[in-house]
Amino acid sequence: MTFAPSGTRALIVGLSGLRLTEGERDFLRAVRPWGLILFARNVDTPEQVAHLVAEGREVLGWRAPVLIDQEGGRVQRLRPPFWIDYPPAEQFGAIYKADKARALKAVHLNSRLIAADLAALGIDVDCLPVADLRLPEGHGVIGNRAYGSEPSTVAALASAAARGLMEGGVLPVLKHIPGHGRAPADSHEHLPTVTASRSELEATDFAAFMSLNTLPLGMTAHVVYAAIDKHNPATTSRVVLDDVVRGFIGFDGALMSDDLSMKALSGSFAERARASIAAGCDLLLHCNGQMDEMRAVASESPLLAGAAAERAARALARRIDPPATDLDAIRDELAVLLEQPV
Repeated sequence: MTFAPSGTRALIVGLSGLRLTEGERDFLRAVRPWGLILFARNVDTPEQVAHLVAEGREVLGWRAPVLIDQEGGRVQRLRPPFWIDYPPAEQFGAIYKADKARALKAVHLNSRLIAADLAALGIDVDCLPVADLRLPEGHGVIGNRAYGSEPSTVAALASAAARGLMEGGVLPVLKHIPGHGRAPADSHEHLPTVTASRSELEATDFAAFMSLNTLPLGMTAHVVYAAIDKHNPATTSRVVLDDVVRGFIGFDGALMSDDLSMKALSGSFAERARASIAAGCDLLLHCNGQMDEMRAVASESPLLAGAAAERAARALARRIDPPATDLDAIRDELAVLLEQPV
Protein backbone atom coordinates (compact mmCIF):
# COMPACT_ATOMS: atom_id res chain seq x y z
CA MET A 1 0.00 0.00 0.00
CA THR A 2 1.34 3.42 -0.99
CA PHE A 3 -1.23 5.61 0.68
CA ALA A 4 -1.33 5.47 4.46
CA PRO A 5 -4.72 4.26 5.74
CA SER A 6 -7.22 6.83 6.94
CA GLY A 7 -6.49 7.80 10.53
CA THR A 8 -2.71 7.51 10.23
CA ARG A 9 -0.83 10.15 12.21
CA ALA A 10 2.08 12.24 10.98
CA LEU A 11 4.43 10.42 13.33
CA ILE A 12 7.38 8.03 13.29
CA VAL A 13 8.26 6.33 16.58
CA GLY A 14 10.96 4.16 18.07
CA LEU A 15 10.51 0.92 19.98
CA SER A 16 11.98 -0.07 23.32
CA GLY A 17 13.53 -3.46 22.63
CA LEU A 18 13.80 -6.63 20.60
CA ARG A 19 10.07 -7.42 20.61
CA LEU A 20 6.94 -5.33 20.87
CA THR A 21 5.62 -4.99 24.40
CA GLU A 22 1.90 -5.17 25.03
CA GLY A 23 1.99 -1.49 25.87
CA GLU A 24 3.59 -0.73 22.51
CA ARG A 25 1.01 -2.83 20.70
CA ASP A 26 -1.77 -0.90 22.38
CA PHE A 27 -0.06 2.42 21.61
CA LEU A 28 0.49 1.59 17.94
CA ARG A 29 -3.11 0.45 17.50
CA ALA A 30 -4.47 3.57 19.17
CA VAL A 31 -2.13 6.19 17.67
CA ARG A 32 -1.47 4.64 14.23
CA PRO A 33 1.87 6.32 13.45
CA TRP A 34 2.98 6.54 9.83
CA GLY A 35 6.22 4.68 10.48
CA LEU A 36 8.66 3.04 12.87
CA ILE A 37 12.40 3.55 13.38
CA LEU A 38 14.87 0.96 14.68
CA PHE A 39 18.06 1.42 16.71
CA ALA A 40 20.78 -0.84 18.09
CA ARG A 41 18.58 -1.69 21.07
CA ASN A 42 16.16 -3.29 18.60
CA VAL A 43 18.79 -5.45 16.89
CA ASP A 44 20.03 -8.93 17.75
CA THR A 45 19.89 -11.44 14.89
CA PRO A 46 18.52 -11.15 11.35
CA GLU A 47 15.60 -13.40 12.25
CA GLN A 48 14.74 -11.28 15.30
CA VAL A 49 14.88 -7.99 13.37
CA ALA A 50 12.74 -9.35 10.55
CA HIS A 51 10.22 -10.58 13.11
CA LEU A 52 10.10 -7.20 14.87
CA VAL A 53 9.51 -5.42 11.55
CA ALA A 54 6.75 -7.85 10.66
CA GLU A 55 5.21 -7.50 14.14
CA GLY A 56 5.07 -3.74 13.82
CA ARG A 57 3.45 -3.85 10.41
CA GLU A 58 0.96 -6.48 11.52
CA VAL A 59 -0.22 -4.24 14.36
CA LEU A 60 -0.40 -1.17 12.09
CA GLY A 61 -2.23 -3.15 9.44
CA TRP A 62 -0.30 -2.05 6.36
CA ARG A 63 3.17 -1.91 4.84
CA ALA A 64 4.16 1.02 7.02
CA PRO A 65 7.66 2.38 6.39
CA VAL A 66 10.36 1.12 8.74
CA LEU A 67 13.42 3.34 9.10
CA ILE A 68 16.96 2.85 10.37
CA ASP A 69 20.23 4.81 10.43
CA GLN A 70 22.64 2.70 8.41
CA GLU A 71 25.18 5.21 7.12
CA GLY A 72 28.38 3.26 7.61
CA GLY A 73 31.27 4.21 9.85
CA ARG A 74 30.25 5.07 13.40
CA VAL A 75 26.56 5.47 12.57
CA GLN A 76 25.16 2.08 11.69
CA ARG A 77 22.73 0.05 13.73
CA LEU A 78 23.38 -3.29 12.01
CA ARG A 79 26.89 -4.55 12.77
CA PRO A 80 28.99 -7.72 12.80
CA PRO A 81 28.75 -10.61 13.22
CA PHE A 82 25.57 -10.70 11.13
CA TRP A 83 26.25 -7.59 9.04
CA ILE A 84 29.44 -6.00 7.78
CA ASP A 85 30.89 -2.68 8.84
CA TYR A 86 30.52 -0.23 5.97
CA PRO A 87 33.05 2.57 5.45
CA PRO A 88 32.27 6.14 6.55
CA ALA A 89 31.33 8.77 3.97
CA GLU A 90 34.71 10.43 4.37
CA GLN A 91 36.39 7.46 2.67
CA PHE A 92 34.42 8.01 -0.52
CA GLY A 93 35.23 11.71 -0.39
CA ALA A 94 38.95 10.92 -0.26
CA ILE A 95 38.64 8.69 -3.32
CA TYR A 96 36.65 11.40 -5.13
CA LYS A 97 39.59 13.80 -4.89
CA ALA A 98 41.73 11.37 -6.87
CA ASP A 99 39.18 9.69 -9.15
CA LYS A 100 35.61 10.99 -9.35
CA ALA A 101 34.26 8.15 -11.44
CA ARG A 102 35.71 5.51 -9.13
CA ALA A 103 34.29 7.23 -6.04
CA LEU A 104 30.83 7.59 -7.54
CA LYS A 105 30.79 3.93 -8.54
CA ALA A 106 32.01 2.84 -5.12
CA VAL A 107 29.48 4.85 -3.13
CA HIS A 108 26.68 3.65 -5.40
CA LEU A 109 27.64 -0.02 -4.97
CA ASN A 110 28.11 0.49 -1.23
CA SER A 111 24.56 1.80 -0.90
CA ARG A 112 23.21 -0.98 -3.08
CA LEU A 113 24.68 -3.50 -0.62
CA ILE A 114 23.29 -1.61 2.38
CA ALA A 115 19.89 -1.69 0.68
CA ALA A 116 20.17 -5.46 0.24
CA ASP A 117 20.92 -5.89 3.94
CA LEU A 118 17.92 -3.77 4.91
CA ALA A 119 15.47 -5.17 2.37
CA ALA A 120 16.19 -8.70 3.57
CA LEU A 121 14.85 -7.62 6.98
CA GLY A 122 11.84 -5.75 5.64
CA ILE A 123 13.40 -2.33 6.42
CA ASP A 124 12.63 0.03 3.56
CA VAL A 125 13.91 3.47 4.59
CA ASP A 126 17.52 4.40 5.39
CA CYS A 127 18.45 7.74 6.99
CA LEU A 128 21.16 8.31 4.39
CA PRO A 129 22.66 10.28 2.62
CA VAL A 130 24.20 12.93 4.86
CA ALA A 131 24.64 16.08 2.76
CA ASP A 132 26.18 18.14 5.56
CA LEU A 133 29.57 19.65 4.84
CA ARG A 134 32.63 18.94 6.96
CA LEU A 135 33.82 22.37 8.02
CA PRO A 136 36.53 23.34 10.54
CA GLU A 137 34.14 25.21 12.83
CA GLY A 138 31.69 22.32 12.92
CA HIS A 139 31.30 19.92 15.83
CA GLY A 140 32.60 16.39 15.41
CA VAL A 141 29.06 14.96 15.53
CA ILE A 142 29.20 15.16 11.73
CA GLY A 143 32.92 14.65 11.18
CA ASN A 144 33.65 11.68 8.95
CA ARG A 145 29.94 11.19 8.29
CA ALA A 146 30.35 13.96 5.68
CA TYR A 147 31.51 13.23 2.14
CA GLY A 148 33.61 16.38 2.13
CA SER A 149 33.75 20.15 2.48
CA GLU A 150 32.82 21.17 -1.07
CA PRO A 151 29.11 21.35 -1.97
CA SER A 152 29.65 19.87 -5.43
CA THR A 153 31.54 16.86 -4.03
CA VAL A 154 28.96 16.20 -1.34
CA ALA A 155 26.04 16.55 -3.74
CA ALA A 156 27.54 14.18 -6.30
CA LEU A 157 28.39 11.45 -3.79
CA ALA A 158 25.12 11.83 -1.88
CA SER A 159 23.16 11.52 -5.12
CA ALA A 160 24.99 8.32 -6.06
CA ALA A 161 24.41 6.91 -2.57
CA ALA A 162 20.70 7.69 -2.74
CA ARG A 163 20.43 6.06 -6.16
CA GLY A 164 22.03 2.87 -4.86
CA LEU A 165 19.52 2.67 -2.03
CA MET A 166 16.52 3.23 -4.30
CA GLU A 167 17.70 0.64 -6.81
CA GLY A 168 17.73 -1.80 -3.90
CA GLY A 169 14.17 -0.99 -2.83
CA VAL A 170 15.07 1.30 0.06
CA LEU A 171 14.08 4.96 0.29
CA PRO A 172 16.78 7.46 1.26
CA VAL A 173 16.31 10.22 3.83
CA LEU A 174 18.29 13.36 3.00
CA LYS A 175 19.81 14.87 6.12
CA HIS A 176 20.17 17.25 7.86
CA ILE A 177 18.34 19.97 5.92
CA PRO A 178 19.45 22.74 5.45
CA GLY A 179 22.89 21.79 6.80
CA HIS A 180 24.40 20.68 10.12
CA GLY A 181 28.07 20.67 9.19
CA ARG A 182 28.84 24.22 10.33
CA ALA A 183 27.03 23.80 13.67
CA PRO A 184 29.47 24.30 16.58
CA ALA A 185 27.66 21.93 18.98
CA ASP A 186 26.13 18.46 19.01
CA SER A 187 22.38 18.95 18.75
CA HIS A 188 21.84 15.72 20.70
CA GLU A 189 23.12 17.68 23.72
CA HIS A 190 22.89 21.41 22.98
CA LEU A 191 21.20 23.84 20.58
CA PRO A 192 23.82 24.97 18.04
CA THR A 193 23.76 28.47 16.54
CA VAL A 194 25.37 29.16 13.17
CA THR A 195 26.36 32.80 12.70
CA ALA A 196 27.42 32.71 9.04
CA SER A 197 25.69 35.12 6.69
CA ARG A 198 22.84 33.96 4.53
CA SER A 199 24.89 34.53 1.38
CA GLU A 200 27.69 32.34 2.73
CA LEU A 201 25.24 29.63 3.72
CA GLU A 202 23.56 29.72 0.32
CA ALA A 203 26.93 29.29 -1.39
CA THR A 204 28.05 26.40 0.81
CA ASP A 205 25.85 24.50 3.28
CA PHE A 206 22.53 25.08 1.53
CA ALA A 207 24.03 24.59 -1.93
CA ALA A 208 24.95 20.99 -1.15
CA PHE A 209 21.24 20.12 -0.88
CA MET A 210 19.98 21.86 -4.01
CA SER A 211 20.67 19.12 -6.56
CA LEU A 212 19.21 16.57 -4.12
CA ASN A 213 15.88 18.35 -3.80
CA THR A 214 13.88 15.64 -5.59
CA LEU A 215 14.71 12.90 -3.08
CA PRO A 216 11.59 11.42 -1.49
CA LEU A 217 12.28 12.13 2.19
CA GLY A 218 14.27 14.66 4.18
CA MET A 219 15.17 15.31 7.82
CA THR A 220 15.53 18.73 9.40
CA ALA A 221 18.46 20.10 11.39
CA HIS A 222 18.03 21.19 15.00
CA VAL A 223 20.23 24.21 14.24
CA VAL A 224 19.64 27.95 14.56
CA TYR A 225 20.74 30.00 11.53
CA ALA A 226 20.99 33.43 13.13
CA ALA A 227 20.99 35.33 9.84
CA ILE A 228 17.58 33.85 8.98
CA ASP A 229 15.80 33.15 12.27
CA LYS A 230 17.80 33.92 15.40
CA HIS A 231 15.15 32.51 17.73
CA ASN A 232 14.25 29.07 16.36
CA PRO A 233 16.13 26.05 15.03
CA ALA A 234 15.22 24.96 11.50
CA THR A 235 12.92 22.21 12.80
CA THR A 236 10.61 24.75 14.45
CA SER A 237 11.24 27.75 12.17
CA ARG A 238 8.57 28.54 9.60
CA VAL A 239 10.97 31.02 8.02
CA VAL A 240 13.76 28.47 7.52
CA LEU A 241 11.49 25.70 6.30
CA ASP A 242 9.53 27.95 3.92
CA ASP A 243 12.24 30.31 2.67
CA VAL A 244 15.25 27.99 2.69
CA VAL A 245 14.16 24.34 2.57
CA ARG A 246 11.09 24.66 0.35
CA GLY A 247 12.23 27.92 -1.27
CA PHE A 248 15.95 28.30 -1.92
CA ILE A 249 16.77 24.57 -1.83
CA GLY A 250 13.48 23.62 -3.48
CA PHE A 251 13.05 20.38 -1.56
CA ASP A 252 9.66 18.90 -2.47
CA GLY A 253 9.73 15.58 -0.62
CA ALA A 254 8.16 14.64 2.70
CA LEU A 255 10.00 16.45 5.48
CA MET A 256 10.44 14.86 8.91
CA SER A 257 11.80 16.50 12.02
CA ASP A 258 15.01 15.21 13.49
CA ASP A 259 14.44 13.34 16.76
CA LEU A 260 12.22 15.41 19.05
CA SER A 261 13.87 13.87 22.11
CA MET A 262 17.20 15.58 21.38
CA LYS A 263 18.31 18.19 23.90
CA ALA A 264 18.68 20.94 21.29
CA LEU A 265 14.94 21.49 21.52
CA SER A 266 13.25 23.18 24.45
CA GLY A 267 9.77 22.98 25.88
CA SER A 268 7.61 19.98 26.65
CA PHE A 269 7.38 17.16 24.15
CA ALA A 270 3.90 18.26 23.20
CA GLU A 271 5.19 21.80 22.61
CA ARG A 272 8.06 20.51 20.47
CA ALA A 273 5.65 18.49 18.36
CA ARG A 274 3.22 21.37 17.96
CA ALA A 275 5.99 23.81 17.00
CA SER A 276 7.49 21.42 14.43
CA ILE A 277 4.17 20.88 12.68
CA ALA A 278 3.43 24.63 12.76
CA ALA A 279 6.81 25.31 11.15
CA GLY A 280 6.07 23.00 8.23
CA CYS A 281 7.34 19.52 9.13
CA ASP A 282 5.20 16.87 7.45
CA LEU A 283 6.17 14.12 9.90
CA LEU A 284 7.34 14.07 13.52
CA LEU A 285 10.18 11.76 14.56
CA HIS A 286 10.56 10.48 18.12
CA CYS A 287 13.25 7.86 18.58
CA ASN A 288 14.03 6.73 22.12
CA GLY A 289 11.03 4.46 22.65
CA GLN A 290 10.08 6.02 26.01
CA MET A 291 6.33 5.66 26.24
CA ASP A 292 5.56 8.79 28.26
CA GLU A 293 7.39 10.96 25.75
CA MET A 294 5.81 9.18 22.78
CA ARG A 295 2.34 9.75 24.19
CA ALA A 296 3.04 13.45 24.60
CA VAL A 297 4.32 13.78 21.04
CA ALA A 298 1.42 11.72 19.71
CA SER A 299 -1.03 14.04 21.46
CA GLU A 300 0.08 16.86 19.13
CA SER A 301 0.63 14.74 16.02
CA PRO A 302 -2.08 15.54 13.48
CA LEU A 303 -3.68 13.05 11.19
CA LEU A 304 -1.68 12.84 7.99
CA ALA A 305 -3.65 14.92 5.52
CA GLY A 306 -3.42 17.53 2.77
CA ALA A 307 -0.04 18.37 1.24
CA ALA A 308 1.82 16.38 3.90
CA ALA A 309 -0.14 13.24 3.03
CA GLU A 310 0.47 13.82 -0.68
CA ARG A 311 4.21 14.17 -0.17
CA ALA A 312 4.33 11.08 2.05
CA ALA A 313 2.38 9.10 -0.53
CA ARG A 314 4.68 10.25 -3.33
CA ALA A 315 7.63 9.08 -1.28
CA LEU A 316 6.20 5.63 -0.66
CA ALA A 317 5.24 5.30 -4.33
CA ARG A 318 8.97 5.27 -5.10
CA ARG A 319 9.52 2.02 -3.21
CA ILE A 320 10.27 -0.79 -5.64
CA ASP A 321 10.81 -4.51 -5.46
CA PRO A 322 14.40 -4.73 -6.65
CA PRO A 323 15.31 -7.11 -9.45
CA ALA A 324 17.42 -10.15 -8.73
CA THR A 325 21.04 -9.05 -8.38
CA ASP A 326 24.35 -10.83 -8.00
CA LEU A 327 25.30 -9.34 -4.63
CA ASP A 328 28.54 -11.32 -4.45
CA ALA A 329 29.68 -9.73 -7.70
CA ILE A 330 28.85 -6.28 -6.29
CA ARG A 331 30.81 -7.04 -3.12
CA ASP A 332 33.81 -8.14 -5.16
CA GLU A 333 33.67 -5.05 -7.38
CA LEU A 334 33.33 -2.74 -4.39
CA ALA A 335 36.26 -4.37 -2.61
CA VAL A 336 38.47 -3.72 -5.63
CA LEU A 337 37.40 -0.08 -5.80
CA LEU A 338 38.05 0.48 -2.10
CA GLU A 339 41.39 -1.33 -2.06
CA GLN A 340 42.96 0.73 -4.83
CA PRO A 341 45.35 3.39 -3.51
CA VAL A 342 43.97 6.91 -3.29
